Amino acid sequence: MSTFHIFITLIIFVSFLLIIAVMVQNPKGGGLSSTFGGGSQMIGGVKKTGDFLDKSTWTLATILIVLILLSNISLPGTGNAESKLNADPAETTLPAEEVPAEETPTSDNTEGATE
Repeated sequence: MSTFHIFITLIIFVSFLLIIAVMVQNPKGGGLSSTFGGGSQMIGGVKKTGDFLDKSTWTLATILIVLILLSNISLPGTGNAESKLNADPAETTLPAEEVPAEETPTSDNTEGATE
């Protein structure tokens, strides 16, 4: 299993944990929920649980962003600067363009004609 596949697996796992952490949180009020009559849902709640869920949400979001950036670095087939520097120059040069053969002068050559 390559490094890229490990990062993808971790990204999916952290994404599910982040979804669960967001869905478990109690609504804080405001936003769309209060506009459509969702204000009655705010009854009680434990303050410490809210702090833990807020911190876990931000931590999971940060981990997710870092994993995405690291997976981009380990993406197969993109190559990095070091591999491009060590590449064989014969493989990186473009094929030579075909040079047209010298054309023979034709009879409609008007260079020597005077007006």
